[in-house]
Amino acid sequence: MLPYPVSKSISLLALTCAIALSVPAAARPVTPAVAQPTISARYALSDKFNGQGLGDLIDNADVAPRFVGEGKGLLYRIGNRLAQSYVYVDLSTLAKTQVATTAQLLAALSTATGKSIDVDAAHIAEVDYDPANKALRFAAIDGRWTLAANGKAEKIIEEQRKEDLSLPSPNGRFRIVARNFNLIAIDIKSGKEVTLTTDGTREQPYGRSIPQLADILRAGTEEPDMPVSGAWSPDGRYLLSWRLDTRDVKKLSITQQNPPGEFYPRSFSYVYPLAGAEKLPQATRFVIDIEQAMKAGKAKIVPLAIPSESILYPSPPDMGWVNGKPRILWTERGYKQQAVYQADPDTGAARIVAHEAVKPLVTVTSSMILPAPDLGGELSISERSGWAQLYLVTPDAPDGGKPLTWGEWEVLSVDHVARDKSSLVVTGVGREKARNPYWRALYRISLTGGDPTELTPEPLDHDATLSDDGRWIVDQMSSPTSPTHAVLRDGRTGQIVMDLATADDSRLRAAGYTSPEPFQGIAADGHTPIYGMIFRPANFDAKRSYPIIDNVYTGPTTTDVPATWNDAHRVSGNAVAQIGAIVVMIDGTGTSRRGQVFRLPAYQNLGEVGLDDHISLIRQMAAKYPYMDATRVGVFGGSAGGYDTARFVLRRPNFFTVGVSSSGNHDLRLDKTWWPEVSMGNPDEATWERNSNMSVAGNLMGKLLLIHGDIDDNVPVTESFRLAKALMDAGRDVDLVVLPNTTHRVYQPFFWKKLRDYFTLNLLGETPPALTARTPAAK
Repeated sequence: MLPYPVSKSISLLALTCAIALSVPAAARPVTPAVAQPTISARYALSDKFNGQGLGDLIDNADVAPRFVGEGKGLLYRIGNRLAQSYVYVDLSTLAKTQVATTAQLLAALSTATGKSIDVDAAHIAEVDYDPANKALRFAAIDGRWTLAANGKAEKIIEEQRKEDLSLPSPNGRFRIVARNFNLIAIDIKSGKEVTLTTDGTREQPYGRSIPQLADILRAGTEEPDMPVSGAWSPDGRYLLSWRLDTRDVKKLSITQQNPPGEFYPRSFSYVYPLAGAEKLPQATRFVIDIEQAMKAGKAKIVPLAIPSESILYPSPPDMGWVNGKPRILWTERGYKQQAVYQADPDTGAARIVAHEAVKPLVTVTSSMILPAPDLGGELSISERSGWAQLYLVTPDAPDGGKPLTWGEWEVLSVDHVARDKSSLVVTGVGREKARNPYWRALYRISLTGGDPTELTPEPLDHDATLSDDGRWIVDQMSSPTSPTHAVLRDGRTGQIVMDLATADDSRLRAAGYTSPEPFQGIAADGHTPIYGMIFRPANFDAKRSYPIIDNVYTGPTTTDVPATWNDAHRVSGNAVAQIGAIVVMIDGTGTSRRGQVFRLPAYQNLGEVGLDDHISLIRQMAAKYPYMDATRVGVFGGSAGGYDTARFVLRRPNFFTVGVSSSGNHDLRLDKTWWPEVSMGNPDEATWERNSNMSVAGNLMGKLLLIHGDIDDNVPVTESFRLAKALMDAGRDVDLVVLPNTTHRVYQPFFWKKLRDYFTLNLLGETPPALTARTPAAK
């Protein structure tokens, strides 16, 4: 928090910053600093405070609650990965029982396998519990296991069979299979087959989604086997499915240079819907009466009277059944509108039962339309008021709706609807004005009107898990500076009925860890409050001068600064700071969860949004803490944060002098359609070009490292190659690392080594430790 009123903060900060920057470094009073650990020691601590290593030094960070036994009990865990205890709560008596520990599981696995199994080899996950027979089920080693009440572990033997890609009916009578891009219905009992479609082709298949790159690489073919895509009516009579059309759609290509187990590279061409593309894959829906088709020996395809829909990501379109009728959520290209259609399965006639059209676009990362048949319509989280509020929309007024919440705050999710239809529970942010606007809270909303009832009144963030019946809430409440406190609440009143666990980072702090500090300041506009966080290295010394590294992800589809204690401890800034820098995270204007006006600066402006807010807040931080050197500022981020990193260095080259950009979508037109268009709409080429990092490649003055996985299945590697070429064409230098056999998930030891080395060399002015030599594996 700032130590003075917001109204005075800008003038005071500007004056303080100007004085600090106007005094030459040599003229400032210098107090001798404590000798800094060697760079090798700092790298070792960076490794220790990264990912799993850091998590192993924290207890009770996440109790992983799971309601079991048809909601009669609760299973949760305490401790950490190395020494976990699993606790069962009988919800009828609130009696606690420890049902297993990590040590017991490892001992049982070792006995069962005849080998010594440690925690790293076991990979224990997906722990479940059956209170009826007091058996624990869990994933470990290479399969699933049970731990009986007697402490004996047995592997669950699953029948080895070819993956079934068919679509069985819910009544068990039929299944749908795909052959040569067509659909066939099979009577399971008699084996009788009926061909449902006959004109399917590779570019126009029936009931087949677009293969994702991961599927193609796994199968080693551009046409991998795919599950039948469709939805059965609940009675098993009708099949609702769709036909894909990829004709004239531009394809991407990829070459895997080092395929495992193969000597030669392999290349593939694949469909990936791209933002800004003139032609996108299309989906049209249809229904077939399978019972009638089996009787007649042929099928009647009933097209649904719903417009063709552009596929914005390689996954099936939204479709299902509500009250015995197809329910279709349809989105217009560029997110101009969304509509929920209800269709007649016999005639194909369709009508709109809910409709959303918000200017300039429908931001689906802040809004959604959910089926609510028990309430007689659809629940819509809509920004029509400028804030994401909840409405009950009925078929008689699809463009209207009864407001269930209102005000200048945001509903994030609908978590439960009462069986008696009297109320529902939602998660929201920003309603309690005295709190951090990003802290979540749980509210009960009456369907008859009135103000919400807060079920989580503590001034903290509330990460809540509800039982299916809404009777119980597990609430893991925290803030970046308040350790996670997990409690069991009464779902009706919110009253705490039991403490479960409290997080403890004492072992981490004993290792020298410096806890992060939240920071509030003012955006570049001079009046809008924005929030950030500061991460200092271990054994921090205020007498030293530290460079600043901005860990960036400007959204706008989400937020970046941690709001919880667990997230604040687990983000990568903790590790990067250990090299001897101060890492910051900032949520400027253009990000989510603070209303439409706060986010709208990002609309068709991803190339500029947030830039000056980051600079403004960094300068405010440096004015408060003179050991933060605002003349040495670097930046790093991945995915959209990789795009941000490059644009920060290219568009504000006098401030951000060193950047490490990983997996960046540097030209938005080469990314999957949904992510750019949810903020950009579908603009003209000039607007796309203005937001491209390639268009400002000639601005580079500092140092930029691009890192990308060669088989990135989210942001194509071509993005980094094209930015590298644009920089070369502009006569600028660039460093490029392509990680072999790596998808979008680039976080691996070599990645972290290159990132730290780049900042150590170019921002700290030190020599990084050498790589540890390894003996080459025998061929």
